Amino acid sequence: MHEIRYSESFNKDFLKLKLKAEKGNSEAVYLISLIEKATDKLSEDKEAGKKIPRKLWPKEFIQKYGLTNFWKFNLDSYWRMLYTITGDEIDLFLIYLEYLNHKEYNRKFKY
Repeated sequence: MHEIRYSESFNKDFLKLKLKAEKGNSEAVYLISLIEKATDKLSEDKEAGKKIPRKLWPKEFIQKYGLTNFWKFNLDSYWRMLYTITGDEIDLFLIYLEYLNHKEYNRKFKY
């Protein structure tokens, strides 16, 4: 079993998202439900996402997070979540880095 953790920026954005959801923002409620479903799936299989080839890693992410591996999880056809796996066989962690819409994802990855 492995533990799910949030990067500082993910946590900050996720807290804002929760506040929007509490105020009745339907998109925020929907996105939170997608992230929760992804967490359930990733808790069972840490590699349920798609591994991003190193040549596609944006320099911004390498500098910001010091990546050694990089994964994306398609939350739906529009939303993506980016994560990394760290630790060892005994203490394994999935760290959620960011969630972003498809347009932002394409821009960051220069598609």
